[in-house]
Amino acid sequence: MTGKKKTPDQLRSARWFAPDDLRSFGHRSRIMQMGYAATEWTGKPLIAIVNTWSDINPCHAHFKHRVEDVKRGVLQAGGLPIELPAISVSESFVKPTTMLYRNMLAMETEELIRSHPVDGAVLMGGCDKSTPGLMMGATSAGLPMIYLPAGPMLRGNWKGKILGSGSDAWKFWDERRAGNISNQEWNDIEAGIARSYGTCMTMGTAATMMAITESIGMTLPGASSIPAADAGHIRMSSECGRRIVDMVWEDLTPQKIQTRKAYENSIAVAMAMGCSTNAIIHVIAMARRAGQDISLDDFEIASRKVPVIANIRPSGEEYLMEDFFYAGGLPALMTRIKDHLHLDVVTVTGQTLAENIQHAQVHHEDVIRTTENPIYAEGALAVLKGNLAPDGCVIKPSACDPRFLKHSGPALVFDDYPSMKKAVDDENLEVTADHVLILRNAGPLGGPGMPEWGMLPIPKKLVKQGVRDMVRLSDARMSGTSYGACILHVAPESYIGGPLALVQNGDIISLDVNKRTITLDVSDAELAKRKAAWKQPEVRYERGYGWMFSKHIRQADQGCDFDFLETGFGAPVREPDIF
Repeated sequence: MTGKKKTPDQLRSARWFAPDDLRSFGHRSRIMQMGYAATEWTGKPLIAIVNTWSDINPCHAHFKHRVEDVKRGVLQAGGLPIELPAISVSESFVKPTTMLYRNMLAMETEELIRSHPVDGAVLMGGCDKSTPGLMMGATSAGLPMIYLPAGPMLRGNWKGKILGSGSDAWKFWDERRAGNISNQEWNDIEAGIARSYGTCMTMGTAATMMAITESIGMTLPGASSIPAADAGHIRMSSECGRRIVDMVWEDLTPQKIQTRKAYENSIAVAMAMGCSTNAIIHVIAMARRAGQDISLDDFEIASRKVPVIANIRPSGEEYLMEDFFYAGGLPALMTRIKDHLHLDVVTVTGQTLAENIQHAQVHHEDVIRTTENPIYAEGALAVLKGNLAPDGCVIKPSACDPRFLKHSGPALVFDDYPSMKKAVDDENLEVTADHVLILRNAGPLGGPGMPEWGMLPIPKKLVKQGVRDMVRLSDARMSGTSYGACILHVAPESYIGGPLALVQNGDIISLDVNKRTITLDVSDAELAKRKAAWKQPEVRYERGYGWMFSKHIRQADQGCDFDFLETGFGAPVREPDIF
């Protein structure tokens, strides 16, 4: 622990309640209106619990109850809990994509914390964009905070076979398209793949971002992999409530935890876990809110050094997050890559990372491998650059057919998802497994919101021939539960005239993952001619939030934050006036 530094009169909430004036009279009388006595707030930290529960977010269904456990912990530690609901960004249901609303959650979180009489915050998230959204907003607000991860759901089951979120959905959908499973079998899979509340239990974006947040130092040790339905998750929730009260007294703010070293740790852990490709966008955005200039180059450096040792689908073949938890969880994995970590960084416990993991052990050697026996010799992700992606693009080599790590093939181009979907379902489509399927106008502006369309469906004609992977290229994202030779996040995006907008059917595209290159084999003169003839697609929004999004969103290589929300945009926001 860092030791008590603050006194009751230094609490931020005291600005609302302590003065002997008319405005504070109003604050005190209104909190008493809700049934609180003065002894419940006087001289005590007020703790915001930013809760992303909703009736239509299955990943957070248990938060309706877990928030009571957090409150219990806050009260036990001598604080007063204040629940503040926030947008739920339910990955499965929000359209066109939750990525359109990640920054909205970040804005809401920052302003909820800043505008209310609170001294610290517990952030309740887990479903894909909720983690970075909460972290970005609370980091900008700057008060002591701790993140409470929703945790993965239990394993899926069908006919005694273990099912993994997303990954097995894509797999069995192709089998259904090929005519290999019946409608009844498909319905049974549908009923068995998601058996409890909690996030995807594969190494998707949710599991990735919860683990990354722990590796930055913003969760209790081991919290990120506790299954949502485990009783240990209840105990962790109440401990979050107790710990945040101490963090307020210790003045342990995110700025003291979220150093560059902490973010370098998170990237190393992400590589070792076989992380989602979405990690790159979110970590860059989170780090820049903390004033740390993390870029694609940092991921590329780690990718060359840190092997994938978490044998979790989709990079792994057999295991899921429940198995990872039983094998020792993230603290155990970090003991295996200590040489790649800064062990002296401080975490929300008030202790160093070294102290947090000193007693961690691996309990299953095949689930958490050694660096000498990895499931993939390099990191989970690779950053490619070339004339097709001057600012970079991303591939997950640990989850694709090795024969596509070096490949050349003719382009088959689609300008929108409906035309692509119609074509791939046409069994007369002229396509081979060597083609490079391209979807454009699916980036931050073009999508809009950069939807998870990047795992383009393999043409039905090829599926029936037994083809299960081919090179696919887009400026979209893909689900972290997805797999295959999918090249994503092409920057700059096609909608604003990036080179992807200039590709024509039949152009040869070459990639070499080992050399980290991607090339459109077309002369500069021809590309200049095509650029002169190019016309920007229609405007996506002319009013509302979407209009604001379109005016201020950054490109994928810059984290897709709004320009005006980045830390360097202007002077820090002052504390609110109270008159």
